[in-house]
Amino acid sequence: MPHAQDKKYATGLVWFRRDLRSFDHAALYHALKSCRQVHCVFVFDQDILAPLLAQGIEADRRVEFILACVAELDGALHKLGQQAGVAGGPTGLIVRHASAREAIPALAQELHAQAVFANHDYEPDSQTRDAMVRGALAHVGISFLTSKDQVIFERDELLTQQGRPYGVFTPYKNAWLRKLNAFYLKPYPVARYAASLASLPQPQPPLPSLQTLGFVPSNLSSLPVPTGASGGAQLWEAFFERIDRYQATRDFPAVKGPSYLSVHLRFGTVSIRQLAAGAHQLALQGFQGAAVWLSELVWRDFYFQILHHFPHVEHKAFKPEYDAIKWEHGAHAKALFAAWCEGRTGYPLVDAAMAQINQSGYMHNRLRMVAASFLIKDLGIDWRWGEMYFARHLIDFDLSANNGGWQWAASSGCDAQPYFRIFNPVSQSQKFDPEGKFIRRYLPQLAALPTAALHAPWTAAPEVLHAAGVRLGENYPRPIIAHDLAREATLLRYAVVKKTHTLPTSAKPASRQRKS
Repeated sequence: MPHAQDKKYATGLVWFRRDLRSFDHAALYHALKSCRQVHCVFVFDQDILAPLLAQGIEADRRVEFILACVAELDGALHKLGQQAGVAGGPTGLIVRHASAREAIPALAQELHAQAVFANHDYEPDSQTRDAMVRGALAHVGISFLTSKDQVIFERDELLTQQGRPYGVFTPYKNAWLRKLNAFYLKPYPVARYAASLASLPQPQPPLPSLQTLGFVPSNLSSLPVPTGASGGAQLWEAFFERIDRYQATRDFPAVKGPSYLSVHLRFGTVSIRQLAAGAHQLALQGFQGAAVWLSELVWRDFYFQILHHFPHVEHKAFKPEYDAIKWEHGAHAKALFAAWCEGRTGYPLVDAAMAQINQSGYMHNRLRMVAASFLIKDLGIDWRWGEMYFARHLIDFDLSANNGGWQWAASSGCDAQPYFRIFNPVSQSQKFDPEGKFIRRYLPQLAALPTAALHAPWTAAPEVLHAAGVRLGENYPRPIIAHDLAREATLLRYAVVKKTHTLPTSAKPASRQRKS
């Protein structure tokens, strides 16, 4: 442990963003090792929150989730300082509700910090913000030092033999696994250096409430979404016990198969190194479920590096020729899109999936693929419309993964399914919700239907519908489109890219999982 007099900086400031934990934290570790005293800050960024409020979004589960995580992080930093014997007052988290690009340089000067530490954020808007903060800090002689923390491998750490970024997943995964070793999974021992935490400046205002941020409560408190690092640890412990069943259960929305850690990965209340290390260890022992779940973490890294190397994917197709596709437009397209958003398509699995996201801010991964395929390839709607809807509603929304998933479904992304592979929403329902448990949970108006009729109610005999209290066109819609006809229309729609593919006589839908 370096002596205080050997440290490079007298005072440092750690800026927490999407890394809301006090352990195995790269920026916090480097600050504590480099500075004689370290302050910690989180900013409820008005540049992010104000546009939500301007759109009339007053109840946002993500804001509520972050607020709970920030409160827990404040307590964790307080406890860390206590255990390290920090004198002079309690340690904890400075919290601001302001524009981060202005608040961080101002706070750094107020605290007489010589350096601000943060972890890398790869999204284009975040990089623009960080560049402005870096410039403002440099103007007053303060360093801005950032570290890799939310991925195992980033940016240029994995390149092809030609020195180019990977655009196909399997070679990337192979390179990822070859390079992986104990060094990349080693946790940062934050607690060892916690004596350098600084006491909170006094007086310190209380943490903001949801109301002072301008929001009202959502239904988050009624959902099974544990918050903070303690919530992430709880979910990881539970999943670790059943991880070997992941491969067999992950595709069935009525079964407890996924890890449900995606929101914790998004906001950094878990350590990616801890998760990858645990899964990798089991995979080496031959646990196939752990190996498959580890692949999902590799997909996560893959999409981050795609966004870094090909930032145009935020708004355009990864494969430029796919931007020539003519999507449905006008009032007809808006009506189709509204039916999809509101779960009124007449296809029960799609409608149940949309009910799940609308009610909970979460959608099972298999259903993300089914719902996306239906919007794009049954309804002919631009994938960007669906991407934006998910971005608004998913509590675990992550730009790189969401964009990668939607472009995969649209066949426009890197290593995406071929355009001629189109999910059949009825056969997907029969295969992955065979007893209809998921559909009955989210579409109670169909609950009394026999399972044989549940997946495609419009094919049921009138007396079967009557006995179940189902009135098509009244309490449940008729299909807004015929899948077989939609499939033919999609093949014609994608004709502009046919020259790059060979259309087979028979093709099975791809099965690719994109989230944990």
